[in-house]
Amino acid sequence: MLRFMPVGDSMTIGSAGEHTWRYRMWQHLRATHGAPFQIVGPRETLYDKATGAADSYEYADPDPAFPRAHLAGWGEGWYHLSPLIADAVRASRADVLLVSLGLIDLGFYTNVTQTAENVHAFVAQARSANPHIAMALLPVIPNIRAESDAAFAQEVTRFNDLLDKTVANLNEPGSPLLLASLPHGYDIHTDTYDGTHPNAAGEHKLAATYAQALHQGWGMGAPYSPTLAGTT
Repeated sequence: MLRFMPVGDSMTIGSAGEHTWRYRMWQHLRATHGAPFQIVGPRETLYDKATGAADSYEYADPDPAFPRAHLAGWGEGWYHLSPLIADAVRASRADVLLVSLGLIDLGFYTNVTQTAENVHAFVAQARSANPHIAMALLPVIPNIRAESDAAFAQEVTRFNDLLDKTVANLNEPGSPLLLASLPHGYDIHTDTYDGTHPNAAGEHKLAATYAQALHQGWGMGAPYSPTLAGTT
């Protein structure tokens, strides 16, 4: 049985009242994977903007079957999660990591080179807990700061280029790495509610880019269908 762990920042943890792309991906895998699987991770909650803490269980879909597990945090990046990933992989026995990180790092904590170094550290720590771990990584996706701040947009482009090279260099047959494509047709004006965080349309597009990477790269599942993954 494969165990998938979503890893990310605010776009992955989501906030109270949202489905999250994690939910869309679970629906997709449930419909297409064709074998038993689990969604795993040490955390389960959403971020609550009212309390300013990750203490909400108010998902948009109350389906008790939805596995809410993840390793994601509002305002967390490679810088924060690299020291945590080994314990999380070890405890959950994760096989596949679905990773979306980098915006927070570049925006507040580390430059391009330092962020790439933390990607290296993350991969090494994950492999220390499971030498056969597989990882699908998402580049930093379009966001409102990159649209309005040309210098920051250049940093994002530089990091995404370096991430591409890093994934190629660190890829191993026994522990494969995939770099997912940027979500097809992603528009911050229609796919987010604030220029950064995905709305329902954006959730589908984020799940779809992971689904495409897994299907094309590793033969997992099938092409993404919003109908199968929940249309609301």
